[in-house]
Amino acid sequence: MNFRDFLLLFGVCLVWGLNIVLTRWVVADMHIPPLFFAAVRFAGVALFLIPFLRPVPEKLFTLLLISIMIGSLNFALLFLGLTSAEASAVAVTGQLGVPISTLMSMAFLGETIGWRRGLGIMLSFAGVVLIAFDPSSFQISVGLMFVVGSAFIGSFGGILMKKMPPLTGLQVQAWVGLFSFAPLFAVSFLWERGQVDAYIHGGWPVWLASLFAIAGVSIFGHGAFYTLIKKYDVSMLSPLTLMTPIWGVVFGVALLNEPVSPRLLLGAVIALAGVFMIAVRQNTRLPEAALGRKAGAGDS
Repeated sequence: MNFRDFLLLFGVCLVWGLNIVLTRWVVADMHIPPLFFAAVRFAGVALFLIPFLRPVPEKLFTLLLISIMIGSLNFALLFLGLTSAEASAVAVTGQLGVPISTLMSMAFLGETIGWRRGLGIMLSFAGVVLIAFDPSSFQISVGLMFVVGSAFIGSFGGILMKKMPPLTGLQVQAWVGLFSFAPLFAVSFLWERGQVDAYIHGGWPVWLASLFAIAGVSIFGHGAFYTLIKKYDVSMLSPLTLMTPIWGVVFGVALLNEPVSPRLLLGAVIALAGVFMIAVRQNTRLPEAALGRKAGAGDS
């Protein structure tokens, strides 16, 4: 990889890591209802990317199902998790998309794995369990369980994506945004209260966080990443994307004053070591499994 492309990937991972922390700040500290905030993001993505809705892709119903999985459900669970779980822990736990996608490619696509990737899967889950489980109180973080659910749903959407004709990353983003914002708004107004007032009174910092998620993450971040996917093997890119949870931890500590416990550090090292072992052993049936998502799917 040339230096310019590495800097681009470095910037993408930085943007993704920062977005986890900003979303945590919006939904937990500014008390913006998480489903409403997710709906605003997808509405903005759909608006910005209207030109990419043409031509209308084949298998539109399949794309609708994919959009619900990698869009509405995925982000609803992720943002709900961020209301109670620390951004640092979410940044690491979200990497479970890698082993989950690998397991799903075994179950649905006939992929076989060797002992190295099998060990990587076990390490990934063991690290996240260590982070999520508090032995002093025998409690499991509910917020992180939402994040694990998000990883499962998003990974299944990635499996379905294999049934779609090739689409560009921004095409997928446009259709995911279009299909996702209405269900999220509907559920938000059924379940959440005071969301519009909270969003308006959040002022320019919350609005700027929304713009960052739309333009910085969904358009720049994903657009640049899909460009790199076309130039380089997934097995080269995927280990480098582990910069994302590292940035998530760094920004969580620096911006939100989140504590870094020995349990978090040990769990992160174990989980990310497992993810690395999977990432460097490319999945032949679902190559994007090493990235925890199908190319074109959503990210945090």
